[in-house]
Amino acid sequence: MQLSLPFLDRTISLELNRDTLLGVYEPNDVPIESDAVEKALLNPMGNDSLDSFLKGAASILLIINDATRPTPTSSMLASLLPYFSRHHISDENITILIATGAHRGAFESEFSQLLGPYAERLKRRCISHDAKKAEDLAELGYTRNKTPIFLNKLVFASERIIVTGSVEPHYFAGFTGGRKAFLPGVAGYQTIVANHKLALNEAAHSLALEGNPVHEDMMDALQLIKAPIFALMTVLDKEQQIAAATSGDLMESFTKAVVIAKQIFCVQIPRQADVVVSVAKFPMDINLYQSQKAIDNGALAVKDGGTLILVSSCREGIGDQIFADLLSQSSTPDEAMKTIELGYRLGYHKAAKMAAVSKRINVQAMTELEDAQLTSLFIEPVHDLQKAIDKALQKAKDQ
Repeated sequence: MQLSLPFLDRTISLELNRDTLLGVYEPNDVPIESDAVEKALLNPMGNDSLDSFLKGAASILLIINDATRPTPTSSMLASLLPYFSRHHISDENITILIATGAHRGAFESEFSQLLGPYAERLKRRCISHDAKKAEDLAELGYTRNKTPIFLNKLVFASERIIVTGSVEPHYFAGFTGGRKAFLPGVAGYQTIVANHKLALNEAAHSLALEGNPVHEDMMDALQLIKAPIFALMTVLDKEQQIAAATSGDLMESFTKAVVIAKQIFCVQIPRQADVVVSVAKFPMDINLYQSQKAIDNGALAVKDGGTLILVSSCREGIGDQIFADLLSQSSTPDEAMKTIELGYRLGYHKAAKMAAVSKRINVQAMTELEDAQLTSLFIEPVHDLQKAIDKALQKAKDQ
């Protein structure tokens, strides 16, 4: 049986015996709702219509995801801009805040990805949130988990706020989207550090919201925002096309999108496998920091002692260097975990998740990273995917 996997601008061909192939698992197929965004805007949840929301508004703060997310921002803009025009809100009165969290700001080359056909028109309206720029942050107190809350001042200087995003499972926040636009999206660095430290808690994992301290922080921060908020959320299918959309009240639209996301992304498998190949598709393949999510999700399908092979270009390298430094300075995953216990730094949650996986299974990766980089992170480099799979299958048979 032949399979093809995406890698950068090409595909990798594989030949597998049907008897050894447990299955090819992708997000579930669901009926695609045509004009999903337009329909969602016409049927908001828990809010008045978008027209009512915009009535009398002189300006808008529009929060969008950065380039590490597959969010179809340009498609949402195509539906939102006519509403702005109808209410005489000119481009000069639209501020687009890119919710970078602790990531870098948007590159000039990324505006076409972010804004599509509106790039030239709107890129000058864009501001990349800078979590370390203290003068841009408002201090608001603490969450129930004692996380200090700092948010971008634009959130409190704005007459109306529209939040866009996409909802899918997230390995420690439970799900992306909704409240995550504010924390970590436009939060201060120390807020993000304290919040992400909570990812070490066992209750912080994919699909978990109730009792998840990371999610609790996000909810506590959300309660402090007084400006009216209108949300527009999308849920993507396996081809990263819009499968559904919700709008209106931020939490009601998010909760509905979570239900849809579960239908798409929660895939049942008959049993755990000896060997799993997990592919990080664009834009998750930007670096290893983001591609780790494919490791974390793929590991759920691997038997104890089995092999996970990540396929991701990691086209911009490691990403956040802190998690990589911690792992590379540790002789074993257990040593890395002990270092994390002694003192947390942002990025250590990523190292903790990777160390936990490496303790249980053998992790390999086909990337464009240097072999020495991967080896230092307890990841075995792969250059020929077919040979790596064949070798791992033979190893499983011999055990």
